[in-house]
Amino acid sequence: MISNLNKNIFFLFMKQTAIVNLPLHGGKAPKWLFGRMVKMSSAITEAVVNEYGQNEFIKRISNPYWFQALSCVIGYDWHSSGTTTVTCGALKEAMKKQSLGIFIAGGKGKTSRKTPNEIEEFSENTNLSTSKIERLKYSSKMSAKVDSTVLQDNYHLYHHCFFFTEKGKWAVVQQGMNNLNNYARRYHWLSDGIKSFVDEPQNAVCCDLKEDKVLNMGANESRKARKTSVDIIKDNPKHLEKYFKPSVQRTLFNFNKHAIEFAMPPHHEISDMANINLKTLQKAYEIQPRNYEDLIAIKGVGPKTVRSLALISSLIYGDKVSWEDPVKYSFAHGGKDGIPYPVDKQLMDSSTETLRNAVRQSKLDQKDKLNALKKISSFY
Repeated sequence: MISNLNKNIFFLFMKQTAIVNLPLHGGKAPKWLFGRMVKMSSAITEAVVNEYGQNEFIKRISNPYWFQALSCVIGYDWHSSGTTTVTCGALKEAMKKQSLGIFIAGGKGKTSRKTPNEIEEFSENTNLSTSKIERLKYSSKMSAKVDSTVLQDNYHLYHHCFFFTEKGKWAVVQQGMNNLNNYARRYHWLSDGIKSFVDEPQNAVCCDLKEDKVLNMGANESRKARKTSVDIIKDNPKHLEKYFKPSVQRTLFNFNKHAIEFAMPPHHEISDMANINLKTLQKAYEIQPRNYEDLIAIKGVGPKTVRSLALISSLIYGDKVSWEDPVKYSFAHGGKDGIPYPVDKQLMDSSTETLRNAVRQSKLDQKDKLNALKKISSFY
C-alpha cells in the first residue's frame, strides 16, 4: 500500500504544519464502519496519551503522515477526502467518552461554525483562564482565515477541527474543496513554533496537484507587500478609489463591429480591484491595524480585499507578491527509488512503531488488535 500512497500523496516536512490533497469521494461512512472507527480511535488515542502524553498526541495529529496512517489503521479509505472528515468525526466521538484532557471542537459544514462555542463549552472542564480560552478561539479563527484568505489556492474550506489540551496546546486539521478538479486539500497546524499567523505559517505541504497560480501572501516573498498593504490602509484608502473604478473608455468596437481584433492577454489581476468593497477598507482604516495579522483578523477583510491590496502593492508600489503554490513534490520518508531522496527509515519506523505500540497497549479485543496490526503492516 505504501507504493500507492507514495504515488498519490507527497510530503515535505519542514516544521509543524502541512497541506494534503485528496480526491473528493461522495457518500457517508456506513454506521457499522463508523462505530468501529470510533472504538478503534478511542483505544489508540488512550494508548498514545498514556504512553507519550497529551502534547505528543496533539503533535502527531498535526503530522500529516501519522494522521494518514491513523486513518488507514482505523479502517478508512487511504486516498479519500473522507480520510479527513470521517477520521476527525470518529476522534471527536471517541474524545467525548474519554477523560484524557483532550478536546475536539468543530467538524464538517455547519458544525465547523460551532467551533468557538464548543471551545468555550469544553473549556469548562479545564483550568484555562479566560484570556487563554479567547486565544484558543482566536487561533481557530485565524488558522481558517489564513488558509482561505492569505493563501488563495481555490480550495474553499468546508471542514475545520480544532484539537486542544486542558493546558492550552492546540492543533488544527481542516480541509478545502476545489469544485473544478474534484480534489480536497488538507491543512495541518500546530501551536508550537507559530510566531505569526501570516508569516510562513504552512511549513509543510502535501499534495499531488500543483496549482498554476496561487496568491500566497504568507510567503517570505510577499513580506514587503504585506507591509505596504497595512500602510495603504493606515494612510486612508479613500485616495485609492480611482484604482477601483472600472474604465468607461469606449473602444474601436463601439463604432465598428466588423473591426479586426488584435487580442492581447488580459491583465491577470487588475480587473479584480474593481470589485473591492471600499467600506471594508474604510472600516479597517478606522481600526488602524498594527500589522498584517491585525488587518487579516478584521471582520469583513476577505479574499477580495487581500487580493486587491496585494495587487496595488505589486502593480503600483512595485512590491513583489508570491504567486507560487506552496505545494511541494516530495515524500514524508523519501521514495523507494531515491527520488527526491532515499527513504528515511528511522522516521518511518518511528511513526509505524508508535501506532503498533498504541494498538498493542489498547483495550481492544484480540481480533481487533490483530486486524489493526495487519493494516499497519500493510501500510508500512
